[in-house]
Amino acid sequence: MLVLKLYYHIISFVKKIFYKIIYGKHIKFGKKVTFRKGFSLMIDKKASVIIGDGCFFNNFCAINAMENIEIGKNCLFGENVKIYDHNHIFTKKETLIKDQGFKTEKIKIEDNCWICSDVVILKGTEIGENSVIGAGIVLNENVTKNSIIKSQNNYKMEKIQYD
Repeated sequence: MLVLKLYYHIISFVKKIFYKIIYGKHIKFGKKVTFRKGFSLMIDKKASVIIGDGCFFNNFCAINAMENIEIGKNCLFGENVKIYDHNHIFTKKETLIKDQGFKTEKIKIEDNCWICSDVVILKGTEIGENSVIGAGIVLNENVTKNSIIKSQNNYKMEKIQYD
């Protein structure tokens, strides 16, 4: 297990250098930030991403920034967590969705949060310190500090019609 941990620390070190070369001042990594296989980071020209000390990203996490994403210290991310500070505009029926642009809002995750597997964090979300976001949650609203967010037992899909 020690050899595997060392391997991931070395890979993280190399990837952080690679991301610094690509994104320069748009990315800031704290000390002892590590990630496992499949981690991806996309930062738009005008965007920034800050990741605090001691953060850990499990397999296949992705951060996609068009504005600003800030992650505090000592946060844990389960497998397949996705963070998007933007989404597509889709309100003009006569225009292709891909041609309508994006809406963006900052995301902030404070210190000592655990974001469990398969969580999607959407634009405008703030997560207070010491919070836990349960597996499979799609989060698009603020979470106060010291909170636990979990899904209900009755998974129900809702269809919304827009004009």
